Amino acid sequence: MKTLIIAEKPDMGRNIAAAIDPKAKNHRSYLEGEQYIITWAIGHLIELAEPEAYDPKYKRWNIGDLPIIPEQFKLVPNRKTIDQLKVIGELAKRSSLLINSCDAGREGQHIFSLIQRHLKLKQPVKRLWISDLTPETIRKGFQELKDGAEYDNLTKAAKARSEADWLIGMNGSRAFTTRHNVLLSVGRVQTPVLALIYERQKTIEAFSSLKFYQVEGHFSQGDTSYKGLWQGDRLTEKDKAEALAAKVKGKPGRIASYEVKDTKEYPNRLYDLTLLQREANGKFGFSAKKTLDTAQALYEKHKVISYPRTNSNYVTEQNIPEMHKTLSSLTGTAYDEWVQGANRSLVHKGNKFVCNPAKVEDHHAILPTGRKAAGLGPDEQKLYDLIVRRFLSQFYPAAEYKMHTVITEVEAEKFKTTVKELLSLGWKVIYSDQKKDKPKGSKAKGKEEEEEEETEVSEPFSVVPSEGVHCSDAIVKEKETQPPKAFTEGTLLKAMESAGKQIEDGELRDAMKDSGLGTPATRAATIERLKKVGYIEMQGKKIGITQKGRTAIELIRGAGVELLTSPEMTGQWERRLNEISRGAASDLQFMENVKKFAAMIVDKVRAQSRADKMSFEIADPSSGTRGKGKSGTRRSGGGRDGSGGGNRQSDASGKAGGEAGGLDKGGAAGRSAATAAASPAPRGTKTGGDTPRDNASPGRRSAKSGSDAKEAAAARPAAPKFIGACPRPGCGGQIFMGRKGYGCSHYKEGCGFVIWKESYGRQLTDIQIKALIEKGRTAKLKLVLSDGSAVEGKLVLRSPETGELTVEIV
Repeated sequence: MKTLIIAEKPDMGRNIAAAIDPKAKNHRSYLEGEQYIITWAIGHLIELAEPEAYDPKYKRWNIGDLPIIPEQFKLVPNRKTIDQLKVIGELAKRSSLLINSCDAGREGQHIFSLIQRHLKLKQPVKRLWISDLTPETIRKGFQELKDGAEYDNLTKAAKARSEADWLIGMNGSRAFTTRHNVLLSVGRVQTPVLALIYERQKTIEAFSSLKFYQVEGHFSQGDTSYKGLWQGDRLTEKDKAEALAAKVKGKPGRIASYEVKDTKEYPNRLYDLTLLQREANGKFGFSAKKTLDTAQALYEKHKVISYPRTNSNYVTEQNIPEMHKTLSSLTGTAYDEWVQGANRSLVHKGNKFVCNPAKVEDHHAILPTGRKAAGLGPDEQKLYDLIVRRFLSQFYPAAEYKMHTVITEVEAEKFKTTVKELLSLGWKVIYSDQKKDKPKGSKAKGKEEEEEEETEVSEPFSVVPSEGVHCSDAIVKEKETQPPKAFTEGTLLKAMESAGKQIEDGELRDAMKDSGLGTPATRAATIERLKKVGYIEMQGKKIGITQKGRTAIELIRGAGVELLTSPEMTGQWERRLNEISRGAASDLQFMENVKKFAAMIVDKVRAQSRADKMSFEIADPSSGTRGKGKSGTRRSGGGRDGSGGGNRQSDASGKAGGEAGGLDKGGAAGRSAATAAASPAPRGTKTGGDTPRDNASPGRRSAKSGSDAKEAAAARPAAPKFIGACPRPGCGGQIFMGRKGYGCSHYKEGCGFVIWKESYGRQLTDIQIKALIEKGRTAKLKLVLSDGSAVEGKLVLRSPETGELTVEIV
């Protein structure tokens, strides 16, 4: 009998075959040679069963049936990949030994374990544990195969993580959903991520801007001119700032101190997935999911980059020769000039900035391969270019600068100047053809309270300390303190990666230091999940929390299970799971504690007062924002996509006005759009309970009790607030604010006028809508066009018939 090798993905299986059995015959779903049969999973072939697999009553969501805590978790095949699972089962019958060649990590171990358990495979198991797929590494790994039993504790940790996520996700989501009659998704990762967005938004809304004034001195010494900022307590009174400027203007001064030091800037780290997603979001506006999907295509379809789902910025010693070969393969391409200028001696095994095996876990950093890139789409080319330039920069020396710090004194007042003089571009030559993201002439340093300007120059700069200085001018600049910026997907990914850094418990911090919230491979899915269930929405590049998202966090905290919203719980879990994987803790005890926590969540939610349905739809007027309880999917006629377009209006039909007003068929004004728009409700990921399958909308559950019915009646929405007369000729209706937009009260009579709240990257206000329907245009606003470009302009009512808007750029 033969040895069956099970890889995690097809490409990995083919790489293994090429390295150890190049003559193996390709049978499409497996390769077979004289000694080995090589096949693969396609991600997760096996899933944890849904609740109804344990009892048909769970098809209906009822809080009285909670908590759902299976004695033994059932496994079911993924219907989409069941054929491949059958292939593995048949091949196993012809095999006397199994080699687990799934990813070297907890989740790779879990994928193999699920297949083994479901198919009841009894053959002995060996483990291939490698961090990259170079032929040399693969062959060495097969020479050093481990006994599968050595990884039993890791298997226990993986199984515990999966089942624990299921328990929290399933019970938490069903409890909050049934109690509050709105689809509310809860999970160990997604909920603390939502809390990060919630806290940032609350901070922004609570921020009170403060005006202050800077005094900028203009100085000259011989042929040298420079500027400096006054050093002293923040000036909040304009007259004092102007008096200070008048005091020094035109006066002689001296150099109080002058320091010069050489400094170097080394190339940026190689990309891991999260860093690639962050930079692609910042440069191109790509969502985390788009970057992941594009990188996966570059890896699987085009084979021009290495495995992208990595959390490492480093390579191993085995990768160094491959990096040199890849550099040579780029000769004659668009990167030829930089290849010719590369210094190969800079990339070697002793360069710990590049080669650090201790910091490579499952996979090394993302690298280009030796294959020529051809036939790439525009977005694929952009991402490939990022990866290649970052790779090439490692073969270049540091950029070199002289940092000049000058303190100039005039009339006993001191001014600070920082000049960064470029000596050598070094690796930055690779980016010299690209437009700089920010002008270097005025770069903020440190906190805003420590206002300091740094000027970068390419020509020589110096002053003579012993010679006098003349203050030719002094200018007063009015400034305002700024609130924290709203998250973009890029900055949210960074926050997820570093979540837990503020946890006081040192052990918990250590448990999360290499993980944060989620993994590189799952963070994009978590963000997409938050969009899908209607917790967040995109406003151009910015992430906005909807009213439904706000209320979800407040309800979870209000129920007394605020730990669900904190990275601390993930830290506690990761610490315990790490101990289980080392054999230092019991997986059974861990699961008992999780079961108790799941039951506690249900008990707390059951005792909670039902939320007013309108709390999911209309923001607190004092908050200054208008959140919405929509899901990420609109029905037909439904506004713009998340990229900042804003000008896709509905057809002129009564349905549009009714939808904008939240008046679904049957008068379900208070239902969340996630429930109203999807039947069945959205499904979550298959790998655990963090994003459970929401397979029954709250509106179709068992009949309410008498007390619940009274609460529901008390929660009925108030009458709509009218903004003004409908501008559609001859209509006679009134415009009112609904859940998604401003529609006409005569929508049932066929008036299709609607203006979506979210238009051209803005959340429109009542005042702006009133201006549109009465004057036909708004005042000047900052807007985002469909191509993502930011402009200043007025919104104009293009069509009084439909409410279609356009932009008049001013």
